[in-house]
Amino acid sequence: MKSIVVALALLLMPLAAAAQPMMGMDQADMQKFMQAMQEMQACMEKVDQAELEALEKRGEEFDAEIRALCAQGKRDEAQKKAVAYGKEMADNPVIQQIRACTEKFADILPKEEQPFLDDFDFSDRHICDEE
Repeated sequence: MKSIVVALALLLMPLAAAAQPMMGMDQADMQKFMQAMQEMQACMEKVDQAELEALEKRGEEFDAEIRALCAQGKRDEAQKKAVAYGKEMADNPVIQQIRACTEKFADILPKEEQPFLDDFDFSDRHICDEE
């Protein structure tokens, strides 16, 4: 479990360092940012590591399946599976827990730098066009 927290912290570390000049944060805003990071870390430590690893494995299987379908030109089938997978992930308790852990950052970071938001929603883009 700590490996996920450490990895997430390492991913967010540059954001913390860059937050002040990047977003014009004053000292009080920076303290709020750091507090939110600490709260997120504490929250992430409660995520079940075994379930998270199972989700990671499921994601790798999904990725391989979708890549194969796209390579075979089965775009409609790939898209249908992607939308179903997105709904499955959105309903997953572990994903919901992680989303709750990262919600405080939605107000702090620009959308493109938010660590976890709507990564599983394929309804408005085609999965075969993703990189």
